Amino acid sequence: MKHILTLAVLFIFSFVSIAQESNLSGKITDENDEPLPGVNIMIVGTSSGTTTDLDGNYKLSVSNDAVLKFSFIGYTSVEENVNGRSTINLKMEPDFGSLSEVVVVGYGTSTKKELTGATSKVNAEKIAERKVPRLDQALQGAVSGVNISTNSGSPGGTSNIRIRGISTNGDNNPLILVDGVIYDQAGLNALNPNDIESVNILKDATAGIYGVRAANGVVLIETKQGKKNNKPTLSFDSYYGIQQTARKLDLLNAREFAVIKNEAFSANGQSLPFANTQLGEGTNWQDEVFGEAPIQNYNLSLTGGTENSTYNIGASYFGQQGIVGGDKANFERYNGRLNFTTDLSDNLRLTNVLLFTHEISSGLPENGIGSVLFNTINAYPTEAVRTDGRYSYLEEVSDIINPLAQMENSYNETLVNKITGKQELAYDINEHLTINGRVGYNYSIVDFKGFNPLVWYGPGKFANTAANANLDPVIVQVGEEEGGIELERGASVTESRTTYLDYILEGFINYERKFNDIHTVKGTFGISYNEESFSGLNGTAFNIPNNDLELADIKTNLAANGYLNNVGSDQGFQRISSQFLRAEYDYQKRYLISGILRRDGSTRFG
Repeated sequence: MKHILTLAVLFIFSFVSIAQESNLSGKITDENDEPLPGVNIMIVGTSSGTTTDLDGNYKLSVSNDAVLKFSFIGYTSVEENVNGRSTINLKMEPDFGSLSEVVVVGYGTSTKKELTGATSKVNAEKIAERKVPRLDQALQGAVSGVNISTNSGSPGGTSNIRIRGISTNGDNNPLILVDGVIYDQAGLNALNPNDIESVNILKDATAGIYGVRAANGVVLIETKQGKKNNKPTLSFDSYYGIQQTARKLDLLNAREFAVIKNEAFSANGQSLPFANTQLGEGTNWQDEVFGEAPIQNYNLSLTGGTENSTYNIGASYFGQQGIVGGDKANFERYNGRLNFTTDLSDNLRLTNVLLFTHEISSGLPENGIGSVLFNTINAYPTEAVRTDGRYSYLEEVSDIINPLAQMENSYNETLVNKITGKQELAYDINEHLTINGRVGYNYSIVDFKGFNPLVWYGPGKFANTAANANLDPVIVQVGEEEGGIELERGASVTESRTTYLDYILEGFINYERKFNDIHTVKGTFGISYNEESFSGLNGTAFNIPNNDLELADIKTNLAANGYLNNVGSDQGFQRISSQFLRAEYDYQKRYLISGILRRDGSTRFG
């Protein structure tokens, strides 16, 4: 009887739950009562929803207390409570504010309602909400058609930006310009997201005005400026937090590992490796490696303007340590920025943008075999972290080393000093015609230093640099063609310096005129010259005295007669010269047509 009663209660409960779902339908129209096809209808708080058909109709199964969100490009989004209704018809109103939003399209601006191509814009408020160290991280999930994946989980790690997928071959990266200056994706580290006013992404033929380099789309970044006739405003904001891993892998503990290994050996007819499988939890290597790490950011800015000038001056610091390795995986960034505009005369304007960045970073081996995390998840839980006062050797597997010993013996540091700038003059010939000339440049020096001490991770370990546990140097033979000599190969240090310089010179004319209040004609014509170059020196020296980090310098090496030491250099450049033309026409803001022509000549084609 109890079982029958229980089943009856469950049946009634299920019936009530199902009864709460109902079928909802309706029709969506515009301000002129015309059907709106393709309106997005989402159940708030879920990923469920639908869209309207060609006649503006829709059907959806919803709960009686659901909230629906109706959205369509160019129209104001609306939220409606279902409240048990079976029909919801809705008239959507145009969002004139969004249609009039100014979008940067390359060598000029436009409004959304005047665009014939696919673009997206992310403003400063949305970027500031994310509280992230890199701009590309702030764009994750914020722009349709743009996919951003992380290359590295270490502090200061870069990301891949893909606009509408990948290209057929070659480079898949979009062209990135910050205030008209070309950046690569690694260079985004130099930007403080708090300094960004807007990000405009050109996804299709609209990007064609930037030529072959824009085949994968264009990311246009504008930094913050002051406003005219505004009193000086001093702002300070900061945050401090503690990071920790959100999820760890569910791995075997010591007892489970012993049981499964015994079963494997038994199946092969071998003697059991564990006489006693009651080993408890053992070592949780993830708990040993993952820790808590601080992240902090401080921004100071001064902004304002007079009748003829505007200014925005800022300084910032960002610091982040890794949840793996702590200060062994560290990133710090110091920024100083100036954005200044002034009217030199009624028709002539000067824009000056300067950014200085100093970065300090260090990292651990990652991504693949031999990385810290690879060793962490493959280390046996039956092994202790330390044995006899030293890190354990994990001798059962030759290609796995103790991840804590690996982190302790990692020493590297990269220093980046970078200056980026743009100076631009704009002259209004008349109310319809403006001529612009500008120069943009990037100059950076990247210094790297890495110390590779004598280390013994255990017998047969591929990562050993010492001959034995006493940290004796390995004996190597050089000069085999002459009988050879045997030399000690001790601790080594690698140092390098690479200098990068690129600049771009551009001149262009913008024309805009309206005829009879119904015809609008716009045109842009210009030329561009860009050159990028780099040069670098590097060297490695062995036999650093006393296996000591403090003495790790190329000049202190004790390698006999300089044997084993090596030096190298590299350099290169590329140039591109271009001419471009864009023409646009619209009739009463209803019919739009635009076209772009560009010619590129590059040293890469030679």
